[in-house]
Amino acid sequence: MKTLVRLEIVRTLRNRKFMFFSVLYPAMLFMISTLGTDKHKQIEGLHLSYVAYYMVAMASFGAMTAVLMGNAERIAREREKGWVRQLRLTALPGRSYVIAKIASAATVSLPSILIVLVLGATVKDVKLDAWQWIAIAFSTWAGSMVFAALGVAIGYIATADAARPISMIFYFGLAGLGGLWLPITNFPGWLQTLAGYLPGRPYAALGQSIEFGSAPHMKDILVLAFYLLLFAGGAAWMYRKDTRKA
Repeated sequence: MKTLVRLEIVRTLRNRKFMFFSVLYPAMLFMISTLGTDKHKQIEGLHLSYVAYYMVAMASFGAMTAVLMGNAERIAREREKGWVRQLRLTALPGRSYVIAKIASAATVSLPSILIVLVLGATVKDVKLDAWQWIAIAFSTWAGSMVFAALGVAIGYIATADAARPISMIFYFGLAGLGGLWLPITNFPGWLQTLAGYLPGRPYAALGQSIEFGSAPHMKDILVLAFYLLLFAGGAAWMYRKDTRKA
């Protein structure tokens, strides 16, 4: 499994166009979304500044972009080219395949998160304690594994042509309901409740809880853990199912 993980990471890093888009895209969105915004202006109902809110939101959005959009289409194309079939003929278990794909995606998501946070601290003058910066970076990176697993699952059930539009539906839907584009306080109460049980909102809430100086809520962690097990388990099951057919 270690060999496959290393191979997947190297292949991801060699894709310069994908790396460029995935790493710089969230940073550009953060700078644009906070352009001309008073750093002291707060979001009503959250007691959090717009700049601080969108710093975490765009870091989360960028990580989601890298791990979900990249994984799904790449895996679907690998299946069509026969690479996944070759792996199925080996003794590689399904969980190792999923772990390798998640690990390669995590390689891209971490620098995209760090760049947004650095811009928040240096250009936008967001003031947080050292432990908060570290905790936000780690929690946002760790939470992105949920969407990496979703990308693997989509890539394994969809054709190469269908993988991108299916991914985009999940991508924009989960990001929108997660409050990554508009503050969650703008949503009606019933939609806020619904969003709390989908992975997008708990994901963004990890970093925002830390900005308030507290630990992430246990409910958010449990929701994300549930979806991680669901997506990763589903992808591994589909891999094993195809292995029995090979």
